[in-house]
Amino acid sequence: MKRPNEIAREEESMATLVELTSVFEGIASMRIAQTKNQVLESTKFFNALWKIYSQLRVDALFSFGRDVNERPLIDKELFIIITAEGGFSGDIDQKLVQLMLKSYNKDKNDIIVIGHHGAVQLAQRGISFKKYYKLPSKDQNINVTPIIKEVQQYKNASVFYQEYVSLMTQDVKRIALSNAVKSRGEGSEEPEEVISEDTYIFEPDSYAVAAHLERSMMQIAVSQLILDSKLAQYASRFRAMSASHQRADESKTDLHLAFNRARRNVKDERLKESINGMKKSKRAGATI
Repeated sequence: MKRPNEIAREEESMATLVELTSVFEGIASMRIAQTKNQVLESTKFFNALWKIYSQLRVDALFSFGRDVNERPLIDKELFIIITAEGGFSGDIDQKLVQLMLKSYNKDKNDIIVIGHHGAVQLAQRGISFKKYYKLPSKDQNINVTPIIKEVQQYKNASVFYQEYVSLMTQDVKRIALSNAVKSRGEGSEEPEEVISEDTYIFEPDSYAVAAHLERSMMQIAVSQLILDSKLAQYASRFRAMSASHQRADESKTDLHLAFNRARRNVKDERLKESINGMKKSKRAGATI
């Protein structure tokens, strides 16, 4: 049986772990609130762009903001997978990689990875990828221009990301990038002002303006998907820290009970020794 001082040291270490998990739990909760606000703000700006774009485009085809004289497109579908930067995100990155690999064909798809953890997982599976980008450390002013330039080289692009459902529920999703833009625009309100070549002058022309708006909306859509993934990661981290905090607190309670039992056993042993010593002294006195 462990000595009381050994159990006391373990209890002290566990108390430190309880405090740390509580701090990480609070940080994750704060990040969730901040990211939600950022998504709402970017959605307002996206809706404003969509109101203009929906009146300028001449057909329902989304052209990814390409120029008219764009070079020949790569006849593949680009897969963009958004994962965590570190391995402190539970098993959701593994689920996301598995979802992507179900439809991956090296002859038909190229991969761009956002987040170091996803790059490591693909490398462990022997899956090559075209480029890797670090997950932005900040949740504001995310620069996705290099990713948009890569997207414009391909006929199609799909994004694999983590979706925040609730604080305790996160899911993995796949969405075509063009649908990601359209789905966000379709939920916006009808424009109050009519925007056309009859009421506005577009330089150099309305097609170039529409292409610029497509690029801008793609940047917002990809940024929002990154934020949604980070939101899911924060929620997954919160859930992991909440469970760890609960287990650490329970272990601390068990150690405290074990410490009390060990200390009581030591006292009982000392009492027995004292009683036995007194008995021996009485026997010795009676013999004399």
